[in-house]
Amino acid sequence: MRKPKLRELKFAIEALIKGPYTSKFPKVPATVPEHFRGVPTYVPDDCVGCGACGQVCPAGAITVVDEYREDKKRMVRRIERNWGNCIMCSQCFVYCITKKGIILDKDFDKSTTDPADFIDTQDKELVMCEHCGSPITAVDHIRWCMDKLGELSYANQTFMVARHKSLNLVKETAPRADARALDRGDFIRALCPDCRAAYILSDEWGES
Repeated sequence: MRKPKLRELKFAIEALIKGPYTSKFPKVPATVPEHFRGVPTYVPDDCVGCGACGQVCPAGAITVVDEYREDKKRMVRRIERNWGNCIMCSQCFVYCITKKGIILDKDFDKSTTDPADFIDTQDKELVMCEHCGSPITAVDHIRWCMDKLGELSYANQTFMVARHKSLNLVKETAPRADARALDRGDFIRALCPDCRAAYILSDEWGES
């Protein structure tokens, strides 16, 4: 039993003279590899509010809720991220449609004494269906889709309306009676998929 004890004493003396064998972090910043999978960091200006990150998050750290904001007097899409629940799987980064809305931060030291520091929220303006009033998607999402499609965006009536508004070709939305059924007067309007399908069935087959 004497030899193992002497060996341990030797290691202890070497550690006192040469210093610890472990990393000097946090006194010295850690060097991480180029493709280090760090904490997902939200980039507000590059997020379009599509909600894909919330759909693929297995830990439920990202929630996407469309709600009415009393202070803004309109519906908004609230995206809330709780990095305290994040498991660093990077799925939100991989499936971000812009590839820029979420980046992986190489600074992995995200400790805090206040859990609220882990939560960040962002509100995105929504495009609403002009018939039923349900949310279609975020305004920034529609703009991103139009930029990707280019002139092909004119094949979609909702995109066409948004494009004309962005070019200031539409001063205001024409009023519509809520009780009126869908007809050809609603063809060039921002409609949700359900209302667009109902209009097409009504126009082609006389069904609603």
